[in-house]
Amino acid sequence: QVQLVESGGGSVQAGGSLRLSCVGSGSPDSTYYMAWFRQGPEMERREGVAGIDGDYNSFYADSVKGRFTISKDNAKNTLYLQMNNLKPEDTAMYYCAAEKVQLQRYWNSARMSWEPMLQSSDFGNWGQGTQVTVSS
Repeated sequence: QVQLVESGGGSVQAGGSLRLSCVGSGSPDSTYYMAWFRQGPEMERREGVAGIDGDYNSFYADSVKGRFTISKDNAKNTLYLQMNNLKPEDTAMYYCAAEKVQLQRYWNSARMSWEPMLQSSDFGNWGQGTQVTVSS
């Protein structure tokens, strides 16, 4: 059982930056796949934003690639999401999630690589979320 607590959200202007943190407790395991999801007020489900596996391989949704960076510090049991050049469409509640079971992958022909399928239903451990609001 893993407990996750997010922090670092806030209100910023477009073009600004924020760094989200997620601290884990309750027998953390470095082999867990860690990810960030977000859900805006008009979205019916949580959207996968970025993920990182036990070997530090990272994945990003096309909408945030080049602007967001996911990282983790196993010694501190902490996951991070550095968000730069924020846009109004990034406004959402951001959640961190963890799952021991390996995620399924699919072939992304555009990127010519195997990528994880970030589905909220595949994650069993969640934080309570931190709000990010980006204004024009």
